[in-house]
Amino acid sequence: MNEATRIVGTGSVIPEQVVPNNAFLSKDFLDENGQPYAHPNDVIIEKFQKITDIASRRYLKEDQVSSDIGAVAAQRAIEDAGWDPETIDLLIVGQNFGDIVFGTRHMDQMPSIASRVKEMLGISNPNTVAFDVLAGCPGWIQGVQIAHAYFSAGLAKRAVVVGCDALSRTVDKHDRDQMIFADGAGAACFERQQSDQGNGIIGMSSQTFTKEEAYYLKSNPSFNPELDQTERLIKMRGRKIYEFAIRHVPSAMKAALDNAGVDLKDVKKIFMHQANAKLDHAVGDRLYALYGMNADLDDVMPMSIHWLGNASVATVPTLLDMVIKENYEGHSIAKGDILLFASVGAGMNINAFVYEV
Repeated sequence: MNEATRIVGTGSVIPEQVVPNNAFLSKDFLDENGQPYAHPNDVIIEKFQKITDIASRRYLKEDQVSSDIGAVAAQRAIEDAGWDPETIDLLIVGQNFGDIVFGTRHMDQMPSIASRVKEMLGISNPNTVAFDVLAGCPGWIQGVQIAHAYFSAGLAKRAVVVGCDALSRTVDKHDRDQMIFADGAGAACFERQQSDQGNGIIGMSSQTFTKEEAYYLKSNPSFNPELDQTERLIKMRGRKIYEFAIRHVPSAMKAALDNAGVDLKDVKKIFMHQANAKLDHAVGDRLYALYGMNADLDDVMPMSIHWLGNASVATVPTLLDMVIKENYEGHSIAKGDILLFASVGAGMNINAFVYEV
């Protein structure tokens, strides 16, 4: 039997509030100089949807914060695994802005979201170590890699890795990029076990680019100069991020496959963070080009951005949960399948891991 880091349970929360693109028709969009755009909002929104494929997104209810849905996703994953919560060694939460109460901009990071989730789960075991990972959208995958490192060192056997964010609470209402962002939570239970099944995590890669790229995503004031300029809201340099991702993400994904000793032709599904459908497809095409292959991305890469938007760290675990439990949009996985997980985001961080079911 092999020692394997295996996924034994998944869970997710898709917020109830649906926000379609036409909800932005009345917004007062401004450019970075505080000036209105020449085109009306219907034209801006039509172009936005054509590029990103986003037609709607989900927001938290006003009485919820990020840790609330993170705890529910974790609970669902734990129940799916059939675990006693007191037997968990690690509770890792990938997140970016802490809890933000609706109607405020205060980012509450202390105690950690992981500590809040542990408290909400009612876990009393002090040896269940809870901590957050701040790595932009790659935070959930980074948490998985950390859990695997703990397992490999013999320091833990069970981990719950959660991704939860409420990006709708951090956007500038005058920035058209606000239409990309969404809320959500996903979680998975990982266990180090003797297994005669698949080998679990078999390869990884991680990179951080900061020479020019560190501030492609950052917190800045509103584009409206009449608003509080000490307030910090999520801002991104979309063109720079697009160019960065298509240049570097395919090679990082290949590095994970190389580390696993796996050829791309053997990969059944790719679970990729989704911020822009055009970007994801460009990355996928370039990855396959590295192997001299043409991709049928619709077959290999499940997509949720068109109705869920960019929910940051929640995207990948939510997709995984839907595919496992619902055969989401015809996608399914089976024993022996090779899966590739990847993400890119603020940092600029890129990471990936390869998993054998």
